[in-house]
Amino acid sequence: MKKQLFSIVLIALFVAGCGEQQTTGSTAPAKKTVRTKSLKPRAKIILESALKSKNAHLRSAAIEVTVETSQKDMLPHITRLTTDPVVPVRFNATVALGDMRQFSCEKIVRKSLNDPDVNVRIAGAYSLVKLNHPQFIEQLRAAAKSPDQTVRANAALLLGKLGNPDNIELLYEVLQANDSIDKVRLQTVESIAHLGDKRMYRSKLWALLISKFADDRVIGIRGMGALNTTESRNAIISTLNNDNVQEVRLVAAEQLARLGDKRGEEQVYAYFKTHPDLNEPDMANQTAVMAIGPLKSPRLNRFLPEALDSQSPYIQLLAARSVLLQLK
Repeated sequence: MKKQLFSIVLIALFVAGCGEQQTTGSTAPAKKTVRTKSLKPRAKIILESALKSKNAHLRSAAIEVTVETSQKDMLPHITRLTTDPVVPVRFNATVALGDMRQFSCEKIVRKSLNDPDVNVRIAGAYSLVKLNHPQFIEQLRAAAKSPDQTVRANAALLLGKLGNPDNIELLYEVLQANDSIDKVRLQTVESIAHLGDKRMYRSKLWALLISKFADDRVIGIRGMGALNTTESRNAIISTLNNDNVQEVRLVAAEQLARLGDKRGEEQVYAYFKTHPDLNEPDMANQTAVMAIGPLKSPRLNRFLPEALDSQSPYIQLLAARSVLLQLK
């Protein structure tokens, strides 16, 4: 499996409007009960540090964690990042203002419509739709047919996030276009699944789930999770129980947890009992730490202090996410 930070696509009090510590963690799990509330100050420090990091990938990931965990007190950092020098960071920050429904930031979002990069411009269009300006959907729909494959993939992502099934027909056009490359097709499949089209189960997702390539199976699991039907959940459960790759099983456990199904908890706990080196930001560690948040299990929470003290800022950030998710 490739080492990668999962996109956490496709989100405190509101204290401001729009107007890396690293220590070596122990390899032994804590034996006493850990209360996530006591870990909140550390988690907030880690999140804020990531939003201010010199690493653009970390800044971008931290924006998504901010949105997913509803940390509205981090809004000043999000607005600042809408002018970040790195395009993916500006894209994520602009999308975040819409996802967080920051109506007071509409002027900032509108400025993004004049960004030199078209990806950021469509992020602005997306957020304006979220801020009750539906006419900007046409800018997104046009971008879904862009000759630029990155723009096309991002438009497909955003159309899926909007949740309007009226866009399914357009997304099928994108999926079936002769010039759509793999990254566009895969994103479009996930977006169509997110919009609830059950045809995706047999026509695309099942093939991914039974692929000989573990990366494909991971994509299939995420798509099944996005579809979120009884049939697709059962497919994830089957993968949890039968896949021969540990990382894939952990992804299945994490996706089920997102859907409110905790039957993957034992798989995650068994992984932590092997005493993995949480200083290593490999896929298994990242996925296992991510799963702690939605599982909300006291025995898994015992591993959060070690993860928060990881030498990897990515593991730290995902641990912070798991803490803050439980305190929403």
